[in-house]
Amino acid sequence: MIDFVTAPATLPPGQRVYAIGDIHGCLDRLLAVHEQIAEDLATRPVDDSVLIHLGDYVDRGLDSAQVVDWLSGGAPVPVGRIVNLMGNHEDMMLRALPGTDKEANSTWLANGGADSLLSWEIFRKVPPAEWANLIPADHQTFLRELEISFRQGGYMFVHAGIRPRVPLDKQEKQDMLWIREPFLSWKLLLDAVVVHGHTPRHEPEVRLNRIGIDTGAVMGGALTCVVLEEDKLGFIRG
Repeated sequence: MIDFVTAPATLPPGQRVYAIGDIHGCLDRLLAVHEQIAEDLATRPVDDSVLIHLGDYVDRGLDSAQVVDWLSGGAPVPVGRIVNLMGNHEDMMLRALPGTDKEANSTWLANGGADSLLSWEIFRKVPPAEWANLIPADHQTFLRELEISFRQGGYMFVHAGIRPRVPLDKQEKQDMLWIREPFLSWKLLLDAVVVHGHTPRHEPEVRLNRIGIDTGAVMGGALTCVVLEEDKLGFIRG
């Protein structure tokens, strides 16, 4: 049973969005949330449903490869559409995978990349130049083809946030994957209510201009999914 409250934006009647925050290799939590979404759809059918993953599938957790495999294989959740967005950790991984940029390699490894490599059974003694050869091609294609943002109704979905005072169609990839300030402390309305992850909090943050749903699943918190429909929102936790 989802407890709904008034949302800061709206979706047209007959539409529902499920958006899941930062997963970071927590496959068991992701599967638990997907199961609850399926149960919700079974008890409350809707004409148009979208499931959005907000990025950061890899690093820090134990099952990065397994999460990517699940999502790249289509994640059999009975929604009308699944949208997979890129997070800053996928950005770091893709920069490091060629293995030729020492700075990119060390940055990724220092931010959980070693855990990701281990999930693909790539051990520390393996030279960086061999990383890409040991990760399945379909996993790499999935990561490269991730979307950067998605619009639905009065909402914009991105991994990190947007830069205030910049039109939505002029936002830069770097900001949408990495920004914190001035986005997080911005008090004024934006061109859409931004649903994002990237900055972990103990509980979801619902503001007039944004909804933050990174609740630190890999750090012992919940994996949070916000459910949006018409003028209301609720949460599913895994």
